[in-house]
Amino acid sequence: MDILETHAYDSRKRRNASCVLFLSLLPFFLSAAAYFHLWLPVSSPSVMAAAAKSAPVIFLALVVLSNNGMGSLLGVAGGLLLSAGGDVCLIWPELFLHGMGSFAAAHLLYSLCFLTERYTYFIPSSSSTFFYVLYLLLWLLGGAVYVHLLPFLQEVPDAAVLTPGVGVYVLLIVVMATLALRTRRPLTLLGSLVFMASDACLALQQFGVVPPHEYGQHVVMATYYLAQLLIAVGDVRTKVDEDSTKWKRS
Repeated sequence: MDILETHAYDSRKRRNASCVLFLSLLPFFLSAAAYFHLWLPVSSPSVMAAAAKSAPVIFLALVVLSNNGMGSLLGVAGGLLLSAGGDVCLIWPELFLHGMGSFAAAHLLYSLCFLTERYTYFIPSSSSTFFYVLYLLLWLLGGAVYVHLLPFLQEVPDAAVLTPGVGVYVLLIVVMATLALRTRRPLTLLGSLVFMASDACLALQQFGVVPPHEYGQHVVMATYYLAQLLIAVGDVRTKVDEDSTKWKRS
C-alpha cells in the first residue's frame, strides 16, 4: 500500500470503529436517562435504586471489555466495575466508607492503567513548562479542597476514620488526574478533571459545607457519568490508536 491508500484505509477503519463504539454506548445513555428520570432527585435506598444507579457504569465496563479484552479488568474496565460497586454502597448512607473505598480502588486501577505502555507510548519525550504548572495546580487544588473540608470532617460522627480516609481518597484522585494529564490524551485527562469536579460537589454537600440544593444530586451524577464516559471512551480510543500505529509499522 502507498501512503494515500494507507491513509484512506486508516480513515475508513476509524469511522467504522466510531460508529460501532457509538452503538455500543446506547445502553449507557438509555440507562443514565432512565436513572435521571425515575430515581432523581430523591430515591429511598433499595435494590432497584442501586441497580438503576450503577447500571450506566456497568454498561461502560462492558464496552471497554468488549473492545480491549479481559486484560482491561486490571485497568479501566476494572475501575468502572469498582465504581459501580461504590455507586451501590452510596445508596445506603451507612455504607459511605465502603463506597469511598471502592472508588479509591477504582482510581488506583485507573492510575496503573495510565502508566502502561499503551498510554505512555504517546507521551512526548520532553514535557513543557505548561504541563508542570498544570500538575502543580492539580495538587494545590486537591490540597485546598481537603483543607477546606477538614473542619467539617471533624464534626461528623466517624471523624476519626473519615478525616484520614478522605485525605487518602483526595491523594489517590489527584494522582489519577496527574497521570491522566501526563498521557496527553484529551478524553482521558478531561474525564479525570470532571471526576474531580464531581467528587468535590459531592463532598461539599455530603459534609455540610454547602446547604442541600434542589439540583445538587443532578449535578453530581451528571458530572460523574460524564467523567466515566470520557475515561471509558478514551481507553477504547487509545487501544484503537495503538493498534493503528502497530499496523502502520508492520
